[in-house]
Amino acid sequence: MPAEWHRHSATQLHWPSNKEIWSGERLERVEEVYCRIIEELHFYEPVHLFVENLEVRNRVMQKLSLKPVELDRIVIHQQKINTVWARDCGPVFVIKGDSYVITDWEYNAWGEKYTPWENDNTLPSFIANKFNIKRVEPGMILEGGSIEVNGSGVLLTTESVLLNENRNPKLSQSEIENILKEYLGIDQIIWLKQGLAGDITDGHVDNITRWLNEDTVVTMVCEDPDDINHERLQENLEILRSVKLKNGRSLHIETLPLPKISMEGIITDDTKYVPASYASYYIANGVVIVPLYDQQYDKKALKLFRTYYKGRKVIGIPSQDLVWGHASIHSITQQWYGIITGA
Repeated sequence: MPAEWHRHSATQLHWPSNKEIWSGERLERVEEVYCRIIEELHFYEPVHLFVENLEVRNRVMQKLSLKPVELDRIVIHQQKINTVWARDCGPVFVIKGDSYVITDWEYNAWGEKYTPWENDNTLPSFIANKFNIKRVEPGMILEGGSIEVNGSGVLLTTESVLLNENRNPKLSQSEIENILKEYLGIDQIIWLKQGLAGDITDGHVDNITRWLNEDTVVTMVCEDPDDINHERLQENLEILRSVKLKNGRSLHIETLPLPKISMEGIITDDTKYVPASYASYYIANGVVIVPLYDQQYDKKALKLFRTYYKGRKVIGIPSQDLVWGHASIHSITQQWYGIITGA
C-alpha cells in the first residue's frame, strides 16, 4: 500500500446530502466547506464526486458553477451513497508489480452505528468495474481511516478499532495482522491504544497520528491535564517513543496540540465531545489541505506541514462545520491510483 504522498490519479469525494447528519442550515454550511475543498484540490488532481441522485447533482452543478472551479476537472458519479466518509468505505489501492489493485474491505459503518450503509459498501466494486481495475476481497471489515501506512511496509493502527468486537469478533489480533500483511504488503504494525473521545469510529488512527515521511510521525497531544483526551494521547505518545522501526532506528516524532473547539447547539448524536484534530489533513499531488479549528494553534499546525511538505502548497480550511457532523478533511477524501479519466 503506497503512502498518501505517492502520486495520485484522482481524489474521491461524496457530496453531503444526508439530512440526518446535517440538518437545516448546517447542510448549506458544510456544502460551502466542500466547495472550498474542491476549489483548492481540483487544480492538482481530478476530483471524482459521488452524488446520490439527480436532484443533488443539479444542486452541486449550480453551486460549483458560481465558484472558481474548472468543471471539466470534476467527474460526477450519480450513484447511490449513504454518507460522506469516502475514506472509510472507498477502495484501498495497493501496488502489485507494475499495476494497481483495489482491495475491497467490508464496511459496516463503524460497528453498525449509522444505517443504512449498504450503498457505501458497494463503492469499491463499482469503481473497480467502471475503470477495469483488478479487485480482491480480503473478507474482513476495515475502514481506510483505521490504518495509516508509510509506503515502506509499516502500518499504524489502534486497538480500540481493529480489536473492537463490533468489527471482526471472530478474528484474533494475530489473524488480523496476517490479513493486513498479506493484502497491504505490511511487515510491521504499530498498535496504539485509543483515539479521541467523541470519535464515533471508536478511535481512528488518522485522527491522532499520521506519517509525515517514512520514519517521521506527527501525533496529537493534549496540553490540558484535566481534558479527557490528555491521558489517552499521552499513552499513545509513549508507545511511539518506544517503537523501533524494522531498520533498528527510532521513530522521529512531531507533536501538535489538540485544538480547543466550542460547538453551537447540540451536535450529531448528542455527543459531548467532537474529534477535532489537525491530524485529519489530506496530502494531494501538489497541495496539502489542513483543517483549521482554533486560532491559538492553527498557525503552528500550518507551519509544521509547510516544513515537511515544501514541494506542496499548504492550505488551511476552517472545518468546524465538518466536525459538527463527525467528519473532517481526511475522512471525506480517498486517493485513487492508476485510473485514467478524461478529467
